[in-house]
Order: sequence, then structure tokens, then C-alpha cells
Amino acid sequence: MPRIFGSRIMLREYKKEDLACMREWVNDPEIVDNLSDIFLHAHSLNETERFLHTVLEGESETQKHFVIADRQTEKFIGQIDIIRIDWKNRIAEMGIVIGKKDLLGKGFGTEAIKLLQNFVFDRLNLNKLELHLHDYNKRAYKCYLNCGFVEEGRSRQAFYINGHYTDTIFMGILKDEYNKLKALYCP
Repeated sequence: MPRIFGSRIMLREYKKEDLACMREWVNDPEIVDNLSDIFLHAHSLNETERFLHTVLEGESETQKHFVIADRQTEKFIGQIDIIRIDWKNRIAEMGIVIGKKDLLGKGFGTEAIKLLQNFVFDRLNLNKLELHLHDYNKRAYKCYLNCGFVEEGRSRQAFYINGHYTDTIFMGILKDEYNKLKALYCP
């Protein structure tokens, strides 16, 4: 896959050298508490290495993985992945993490998502991009709305964390909706 360039970032391939950056966030509760139950327990170095090795092998037809990196320096900012690509129905799910706490809230996630949407809809010709998040992740919810995602439903009290049940929110954007947004920003 070619690299995808934005104004401040690029979506690039994973490299072996990204392991150290991945290890910085993978066990940080401030970051992983917003992610899936994959991060319910501390991840060993071997688990992170195994994931990175799988991505570097790149043999999955139902997943595409990118590192979010500084456009000039190629330094790791985070990760954005397309998972569970359903080629027949033209649907995929995305996941994103900004792995550097000092870079949260600076628009890198929004830019990465918009670049990924362009790839999903204009290169892969998929029809729908989905995601899910926990209802307490207000920053992510606002970001996803800003990127054109629509709330499609909730699974009430579907996620247990820190002694409380929370809702899981399901969001999606269709290719037609993306094209309308794109026309507004790039006439």
C-alpha cells in the first residue's frame, strides 16, 4: 500500500522500530481505557511483538494497518486500522489510537480519519465504514461526528469498566455521505 499524505501527518506502513512507541501506550490506562477489551490486562512485550509481526507480514485480506506519523519526520503518533473488511457487502470497521498523550486533542485523529475515509471509499471502493466506542469517550465521539459519522445505535450497559457499566455506541458513515462532505470541503 502506498503512503497517504495529509497536511501534517502521513499514514504509513508499520516498521520494526515502531515497537518502542507502541510499548509506550499499550499499557497506559489513560489511553487503553478508551479502547476494546483486548487491553483488559497488561500486554507483555511478546504480545506487542506478535501483533507487530503479524502486521509486518501483511497477509490478511480483511485488515489494513497504518501508523499515523508526522509528515516530515515519520515519527510515530498513533495507529489507525481497518479491521473486519467484508468485501462482499463493502463494509469495514475502523479503529484508531493516538499513542502520545501530549498529542491528544490537537486534530491528528481527525486528519487521520479523513485520510483513511478517502482510502476506504476512493481506493478500496467500500460503501460503509463503521466504528464503535464507549459512551464516556466524549472527545472521540465529537471527533467522529466532525468526520461525518452518524450514531446508528447503542448497546446499553454493554461495557464494564472501573466498577460501572457503560453504553457502547455504534457509528457509521456511508460512501454517499462521505462524498457530500468531501464536496463541501473540496469544491
